[in-house]
Amino acid sequence: MAVYSMTGYASAQGDGPKTGPAEAPERETPTALGLEIRSVNSRFLDLSFKLADDLRATEPALRELLTAQLKRGKVEVRAWIEGRSEAGLRAPGAAELQKLANVQDSVRTWLPNAGLLTVADILSLTASRPAPRGGEWHEQLMALGQRGVTSLMESRQREGDRLAAMLLDRLQQLRQLAADAQPLIPQLVAQQRQRFLDRWSEALGASSSEGALGNAITSDQARDRALTEATAFAIRIDVAEELTRLASHLTEIERLLHKGGEVGKRLDFLIQELHREANTLGSKSSSLELTRISVDMKVLIEQMREQVQNIE
Repeated sequence: MAVYSMTGYASAQGDGPKTGPAEAPERETPTALGLEIRSVNSRFLDLSFKLADDLRATEPALRELLTAQLKRGKVEVRAWIEGRSEAGLRAPGAAELQKLANVQDSVRTWLPNAGLLTVADILSLTASRPAPRGGEWHEQLMALGQRGVTSLMESRQREGDRLAAMLLDRLQQLRQLAADAQPLIPQLVAQQRQRFLDRWSEALGASSSEGALGNAITSDQARDRALTEATAFAIRIDVAEELTRLASHLTEIERLLHKGGEVGKRLDFLIQELHREANTLGSKSSSLELTRISVDMKVLIEQMREQVQNIE
């Protein structure tokens, strides 16, 4: 199953039912339907519709069509009707013009400052607007809706494939950083252990030469104290558990990306866990190299977080 982004766009056009009267075929006005679907990321599925008045009755069916395919995202659906008259503008008849003149005179009697009708006003008021049966619009719009949803899903899948490829690349880089951090801990522990032993040896030498310690502290006691301090240091900087959990999260993210489907929320949770482990790694850092690795990890994780927000 593919990974789908919540970002996508689709459009579809098609001929609508003819709206001209049967008794006057020369005045027949073909119509065209247009549909656009836009989607962006959102925590839940949020649908909004902007439909022409003659198309609003189809909104429930369109909503059902979209909810069957989409699970998350802020989705806006626009649909409109375009008229294309091939016979040109219709000239209004004498009776229509006389009626408009009478109405205009009546209005200006009460409102003398009212403006006169323009040619555009007259053509708009006398234009015939026969509406086809609602069922005809429904069938045409639903056919466009199915095409639009299919195109939207293809668009979201293409974007999802791109996001998955980017995330997989970041996973590989994180694994490499974790592999770089793994051998640093034993080296740091060994260096610190030797540093403790050297310091205690220096302290013993100085004390013995001055005769201050005498028999109070023996060489074996000093060595045991140094080893105890080194052990405590090793426990304090040990990040083996963090690296193990980090590797586990990386494996789970990769599994989800290959599985596909509705994985956005689970990926978002795992990204938070990755960030927590990287922070802990940085807080336990006792070397510049380990600090650099922690910072690089957090940069990659933040890049992943931004992209995971767009996955359904």
